[in-house]
Formats: sequence, C-alpha cells, structure tokens
Amino acid sequence: MKKLETLTTADLSVWVQQAKSQAYQGQIANRIPKLAVVDPHCFAVHICCKSGQAYSTGDTNCVFPLMSAIKPFSLLYLLEHLGLETVFQWVGVQPSDAPFNSLTQLVSDRSFPRNPMINSGAITLADKLPGKNPSDRTQNLCQWLNQLAESNFKLDEEMLASVRSVNSQTNQAIAQYLAEAGYIDDVQTAIDTYEQICCLSGTVEDLACLGKILSFSEISLPQNRRCVNALMLTCGLYEASSKYSIRIGLPMKSGISGALLTIVPKQGAIATYSPALDSVGNSVAGLAFIEALSENLHLSLL
Repeated sequence: MKKLETLTTADLSVWVQQAKSQAYQGQIANRIPKLAVVDPHCFAVHICCKSGQAYSTGDTNCVFPLMSAIKPFSLLYLLEHLGLETVFQWVGVQPSDAPFNSLTQLVSDRSFPRNPMINSGAITLADKLPGKNPSDRTQNLCQWLNQLAESNFKLDEEMLASVRSVNSQTNQAIAQYLAEAGYIDDVQTAIDTYEQICCLSGTVEDLACLGKILSFSEISLPQNRRCVNALMLTCGLYEASSKYSIRIGLPMKSGISGALLTIVPKQGAIATYSPALDSVGNSVAGLAFIEALSENLHLSLL
C-alpha cells in the first residue's frame, strides 16, 4: 500500500478530469425540489492526510447537505454515548440488497432494521439521539461533530423546508412500522430528527474533517471507529456496497446530495461532492475519482 500523501497535484488533476467526464452518466436527485436544481457539473474534492498534508480542488465553495452521509456519525455519536451493546439492540449489521428506503426489506426482516446505513436503521437511531425535541437533538449532534472535527456544519433551513414539502410517504411508512414493532418511541419525532440531521450542510473540507474522526483521530474509542468503518465498507453504498468493496476496498458513505466520504484508515479522509447520481443513489463522478485514486495508490484494504 502506498501512502495517501504520495498523491501529486498532477495526478489529482488528471483523475478529477477523468471523473468529471463520467458525471453525464448520472442524474440529479429529483425527489427533493431544492436538490433538483443544483448544477450537475459541480465537482469538488478535499483530502486530509494524517501527516497534515491536504489537497483541495474544484468547486470547493459549494455548500451541500450531508443527507445520508450523516448516518455514520449519528451511529458514532450513539456508540460513544451509549455503547455497542445498547445500540445494536436497535439495529443490525447485515448488508442489504434492496434500495436504501425499502419497506419490503424491513417487513421481511420482521421490523428489525438491517443496518444503520439505510433509512430504517437511520430513522431508528434518530429516535434514540439525546435531546428534548428534534431541534435540540440535531443541535447537540451538530455541535458535537463541529467540536470534534473543527468543522462548520449548520442546519440548512431552506433545504429542510424542501425536504418537508415532499413529505416522504415511504419514510413515514417505515417509521410507522418501526413504531408498531417497538423499535422507535414516536413516529413524528423520529422522522423530524432524521430529516433535520440529513440537512446539516457544509463544504467538502467540512466533510473531510469529519472523516478524520474515523480515520486517525484518537478522540473516539477505537472499537467504535472500527465498527463504523466496517459498516461503511459493507453497507455504505447501499446495494452497490459489495461491488465497490471489491473494486475500491475502502469504507465509504454516500448521500443523495452528491456527497461521498471515503476513509483510508490511519492515513486520511477524502470528501467529494458531485450531485449526478447512479441508479442506486451514489455519486457517479465521486466513485470514479475514488476508484482511480484507490487503484493508482494501492489504497484498498482488501
């Protein structure tokens, strides 16, 4: 394995251009009005290395919501505060071959959320976040992350209003099913908290700083980092996770905003933003860039 910090700016430029040329194969997420109007040609990358070396290129001033890229960190937050034994009473660790918002999967699993990286698991964990109401829970999580990562995430109120305007019937049905099975206490609290934490927004640098917590920072417990990274590797790209664990071999988590976070354990973190998505809901150009980086620098853990 080479070191992430052996990356040269010339190679970075080549791989970015190659990745951007793939974006036309994807489509912008159109379920949420405010996401449907973003520029499909945006591309940004920020890489943080343990050595202190950093690389940044592209549309790095773009601010975007984390969406599902928050899921590893709501999991980490609960692991740090409540411990593995408690958290995994509420959610499993099995990969899913169904879409991230599949109610059918949840029904077939007898209401037990298969993993924290799909909506059923994330909604369950949102219900468990500490705080007296959804806004308080979101603020607590955001402050904790910003303090640990020295990032600058904020709740995007306009994005939240756009998410709420859609009123996802699928997520409502998932939450109702979870409540009936006793995995969540209150449907509306769980949904509202989940929607708010997904609308925490920042830049690729902010996202890469979050990644440092999972890569080499010693401010979280090693067993919790290993757990989150393992679930990102096996579940972070939804039903495409096994495919990319072979092709790339690194813990990754995507969001339908076009966010993509990649962890190179003990070396660094890579954040990309490119909003054109494949049919599964993963960033086309983001994955193309990470695949080139991993292949050329031999970063795969496998």
